[in-house]
Amino acid sequence: MAETDIRSVLETRRDELARELEGLIEMPRDPMASVSFGKRIGDGTTEAVERLNRTAAAQSISTSLEEVERALAKLDEGTYGVCDDCGEPIAPERLEAIPWTALCVRDASKRSAARA
Repeated sequence: MAETDIRSVLETRRDELARELEGLIEMPRDPMASVSFGKRIGDGTTEAVERLNRTAAAQSISTSLEEVERALAKLDEGTYGVCDDCGEPIAPERLEAIPWTALCVRDASKRSAARA
């Protein structure tokens, strides 16, 4: 894939993620709703669970947005396609599947294992 095509894919993904994140952050909520985890499921519990779900989704989208921004920076630096950890080339198949990746399969697996 040509650099201009990669940049276009990354910029489109960045814009989509930014819109999703904005939608989660700006989601209107009832200021009169109480938030609590009581013994009974009610409006307060439902509101609290919805907030937790929105927060988790926002964190996930934010992380994805950071990955896309990093890939765009790597394009600008001339290091796109080079693993941030080991400095080896990232397999073209991996870049085709996940254009915003900054890690080779081996180093991505290491990070996943370390988090588990």
